Amino acid sequence: MMQTSDFEVTSPPTDGITGLSFSPQADILAVSSWDTAVRIYEVQPNGSTIPKTSYNHEGPVLCVEWTSDGSSIISGGTDKAVRMYSLATGQSTQIAVHDEPVKCIKFLENQPNILASASWDKTIRYWDVRASPGQPVSKVDLPERCYSMDTKKGLLVAATADRHVMVYDLNNPTVVFKHATSPLKWQTRTVSCFIDGSGYAIGSIEGRVGIQYLQDSDIAKSFSFKCHRDDAAKAVYSVNDIKFHPVYGTFATSGADGNIIFWDKDSKQRLKALQKAAGTIACTNYNRTGNIFAYAISYDWTKGHQFYATEGQMNKVMLHPITDEESKPKPKVK
Repeated sequence: MMQTSDFEVTSPPTDGITGLSFSPQADILAVSSWDTAVRIYEVQPNGSTIPKTSYNHEGPVLCVEWTSDGSSIISGGTDKAVRMYSLATGQSTQIAVHDEPVKCIKFLENQPNILASASWDKTIRYWDVRASPGQPVSKVDLPERCYSMDTKKGLLVAATADRHVMVYDLNNPTVVFKHATSPLKWQTRTVSCFIDGSGYAIGSIEGRVGIQYLQDSDIAKSFSFKCHRDDAAKAVYSVNDIKFHPVYGTFATSGADGNIIFWDKDSKQRLKALQKAAGTIACTNYNRTGNIFAYAISYDWTKGHQFYATEGQMNKVMLHPITDEESKPKPKVK
């Protein structure tokens, strides 16, 4: 079990959990799920949660984000639609569409009304959420289906099938800044940008993470390392999610082994590991101040459909209070 100080979210999704997103303005958590719903929870100061509301897509929901002002929630799913839910009106409207399921959505920091959506239709589309739905502002073709996408500052990184990594400078968002191949040998599972936008971390199904810098002067600092492995059992687990602390820039990896590990990339040190959960960790996220870490215990399909009957029934969202030893960087070793 995880630490006893962790809080379990009340009334969690009934099927696989795909995304966790905190409001940038308050401790309100949005959760997307294969059960076609996005649920919204208010986190109390004592760690308990109050389910507030929910809305639905016409198929499983694969991603969820907030608008920068915290007034609305955006989600994308297998119904190929991007929907916006207004907290004030309680209404959900479709604001964007793709030709295939929508896997990732992110707002651009330098243009908070522009939403980037990435799909299995091998495109990224940019939308102005203030405009009436219909046509994207612009569109970018990807070499393969998008599996993961993130953006920070002026950087946007999309990781696709066949280990492609597409990097975009958001000063020119439709032109590829860098087309790279993942430094990891196996299928990409997740990508996450450094909080200063100088690079990204990428995780794969083989229990490895790559730390990649973008500037020529920093590239020599790039490295990869093993994690989420059980050497005694000779078992290797997928790295399902990587999230950076919003203040300190340290990061957490979560895996199919049920572990969460906090790291400091600058000193190349492990900060702390949370004890093993009774199931796989599907996705995670920090709240805006970095003092709450949410994680979903939910089947991630890494073992295939035959294990869904036994492992797919556990769907929990947990809230972990972050300590300094899990978040603050360590002094560099000379």
